[in-house]
Amino acid sequence: MRIVSWNVNGLRACAKKGFLDVLNRCGADVMCLQEVRAFPEQLPAEVLQPAGWYAVFHPAQRPGYSGVAIYSKMPPSRVETALGIEEYDAEGRYLMVHFGRLAIASVYFPKGSGKDRDNSRVPYKLGFCRAVFDRVEQLKKRGPVYVTGDYNTAHEDIDLARPKTNQKSSGFLPEEREEISRWLAAGWVDTFRRQHPGEAGHYTWWRQFGGAREKNVGWRIDYVLASQSAAGNVRDAFIWPDVLGSDHCPVGVDVDPPASALGN
Repeated sequence: MRIVSWNVNGLRACAKKGFLDVLNRCGADVMCLQEVRAFPEQLPAEVLQPAGWYAVFHPAQRPGYSGVAIYSKMPPSRVETALGIEEYDAEGRYLMVHFGRLAIASVYFPKGSGKDRDNSRVPYKLGFCRAVFDRVEQLKKRGPVYVTGDYNTAHEDIDLARPKTNQKSSGFLPEEREEISRWLAAGWVDTFRRQHPGEAGHYTWWRQFGGAREKNVGWRIDYVLASQSAAGNVRDAFIWPDVLGSDHCPVGVDVDPPASALGN
């Protein structure tokens, strides 16, 4: 099974840049999207329900903002779209599909910067992170869990091109990085970093000016975190920097889920 995650930076725009080609040619069995920025009814029919795919969406209440989606080759046995906390659920940032005991989440973690780039949203971001953590900690007791998405945080110096100049920037603040550390300390596995320890230059997001992508001046802020039981099934973890269509690139894992995980 191949699980792919991609912040598409607006699905309608990405669809015009080849999203469906990527979806159908990348070998994914599950494709998790973030920053969809559209209500389902605003999407073209071929994007809303591509042939051969099941699709579920959780849009934000605010038009043109946030939103997550999951496409899968097989129908989910159950779908979750809420954490049960209105201030988080209203922003359309959390979506979980279940295939028996296997659970896969698409999560668009908030940025900590406010409208004035003043880091005023950091408390909201950390609260959201903890709410997701509490939910997936419950789920991992019943089966493998993969939490894919744009975490909007580079964990270590190796995860961004210019750590020294971003010490006070949201996405690399100590309290944001510590939240990732807390997940790892609880047994969650950064699948890509486990497979590529100490390797610099692997990024998933680049600013859209100054030739940042061409120069590979980026940040690794998109992850697939796996519970312990899920991590044991991972055969490969990857980043696809050459896939265009967004300011982020896809990330993912190839896994061998045990047959028992797909049972009821």
